[in-house]
Amino acid sequence: MLIGVVSDTHGYVDPRLLIAFVGVQAIVHAGDVGGAHVLEELGRIAPVYAVHGNNDVPLGGLGLPVRFDVALDGVDVHIVHELPDAQPFAYTRVFVFGHSHRQLVEWRGDVLYLNPGAAGRVGFHRLQTCALLRVEGTRITAKAIELGAREKLQRPARAVMPVTQA
Repeated sequence: MLIGVVSDTHGYVDPRLLIAFVGVQAIVHAGDVGGAHVLEELGRIAPVYAVHGNNDVPLGGLGLPVRFDVALDGVDVHIVHELPDAQPFAYTRVFVFGHSHRQLVEWRGDVLYLNPGAAGRVGFHRLQTCALLRVEGTRITAKAIELGAREKLQRPARAVMPVTQA
C-alpha cells in the first residue's frame, strides 16, 4: 500500500503535491490543513485521514481530532500535529506528526517517526515537501519528497494614496 503523507498545507494545495501523490491509496494529513477545500481536493485522490493543527483551531478545528489512530494495510499509524499531543499505543508502528515544517524519517526502535515537512506556502521553510509511506506486509519504508522551492504568497495589490502637500 502506498500512502501520501502531508502536513502544514495552510490552505494551499500545491499542484506538485498532487503529482507526487499519483497512485497513492490513502493520504495522511498531519494538521494545519487551512480549509475544508484542502481535504476535499486531496479526497479526490484517495481517502484522507487527518488531524487539526494549531492554525486550524480558529477554523473550529475543521471538525478534525487532535490525534487519530488508523490501521493502514494492517500497520497501526498514530497521527498528531504537535508532539505534546501524542498518545501512541504500544503497538503503534508509524508515528506521523507535523508542525515543525522540518522533514524527518527516522526509526526509533520499532517505530517509524515521520514528519513530511510543510507542503504549504506559509512559514519559514525554503522547500515545500511531503512524504510517501509504503507498507508491504510487515515491511515499512518511507521516502521524503521535495516538491521544490517554496512558492511566494500572492498578496493583493495595495491601493496607493497620492501624497499631497498643504
